[in-house]
Amino acid sequence: MSMILSASVIRVRDGLPLSASTDYEQSTGMQECRKYFKMLSRKLAQLPDRCTLKTGRYNINFISSLGVSYMMLCTENYPNVLAFSFLDELQKEFITTYNMMKTNTAVRPYCFIEFDNFIQRTKQRYNNPRSLSTKINLSDMQMEIKLRPPYQISMFELGSANGVTSAFSVDCKGAGKISSAHQRLEPATLSGIVGFVLSLLCGALNLIRGFHAIESLLQSDGDDFNYIIAFFLGTAACLYQCYLLVYYTGWRNVKSFLTFGLICLCNMYLYELRNLWQLFFHVTVGAFVTLQIWLRQAQGKAPDYDV
Repeated sequence: MSMILSASVIRVRDGLPLSASTDYEQSTGMQECRKYFKMLSRKLAQLPDRCTLKTGRYNINFISSLGVSYMMLCTENYPNVLAFSFLDELQKEFITTYNMMKTNTAVRPYCFIEFDNFIQRTKQRYNNPRSLSTKINLSDMQMEIKLRPPYQISMFELGSANGVTSAFSVDCKGAGKISSAHQRLEPATLSGIVGFVLSLLCGALNLIRGFHAIESLLQSDGDDFNYIIAFFLGTAACLYQCYLLVYYTGWRNVKSFLTFGLICLCNMYLYELRNLWQLFFHVTVGAFVTLQIWLRQAQGKAPDYDV
């Protein structure tokens, strides 16, 4: 018999379950699918916004929009158009009921568990297609799926269900492959953005002073050539801090501390050309950005929320 078995609402950035149906069966096949649910929830940020995973007797379908993913489990013979129409209804109702601020700031798993009431009612309707009065909508969904079919996730891409994942790469809307080796950083905070801007400002100030030092050297005013090197090294260090703040690299924290050390050395050498407030500003900004780099870590393995 074709039917929808369960559904979940999951935050994309960290796999936090926001709501879910509470009627999981306890069969071996269903327990295996729950493992796939968990694995997919950890990879949502790397996947296209409409996907299907075929696990044999069951299919897992999901759509993602505005940082939230709507995932459902159904039998393998359940029609695709009904599956994605079901998810579309969940999405519209969830967006109408909860604003983005609530979903972005949620910290507890299943903090919108009351949404399960709507999931259950909608699931019952879609498990009895004769009662559906949405033939026009289904026709629209069928055309949409035909024009933009869901991405088919293979078991090889997903990895094994025992927790050992393969090198995951997915062709996201034809834009190239994204590997799990390319780590994503946590979302930028306001303090991180402020640090980025201040670091750019320090780099610009060093660059301007470096060009002035070159002019002085050409006019034979006695400026040491090493001052020019110090200004440009300071510029490079500030820009590299900006890079480390935005992108993930190996040994990122170590690089940030070494870069901060370079900023301190440059300012020590430029002691005669800057007053104490200027030195304090450059060193403080360097320390602040280093702290922001340390705080903004890569998104690791998502917590096991028992999705």
